[in-house]
Amino acid sequence: MEIDEEKVDEAVLALLYLTTFKDKPNWRAWKSHNWDSLDRLHQKGYISDPATKAKSVLLTEEGAKRSQDLFEKYFTK
Repeated sequence: MEIDEEKVDEAVLALLYLTTFKDKPNWRAWKSHNWDSLDRLHQKGYISDPATKAKSVLLTEEGAKRSQDLFEKYFTK
């Protein structure tokens, strides 16, 4: 089976929205998702480097907006 990594990354970014919390003035999210996907999201500029001791990642302004948009696209009625 061939995996569409772009779709996986979109789903992970959307799911990060579920665990976002305000860390003034930014948004953070718990990083309990697939590491390869988190690395790709970091390379795309949506989140901070996930390879740290922190249990959360910082969402960039673009990443926070995209995360919310994708969450609404996939998971709201």
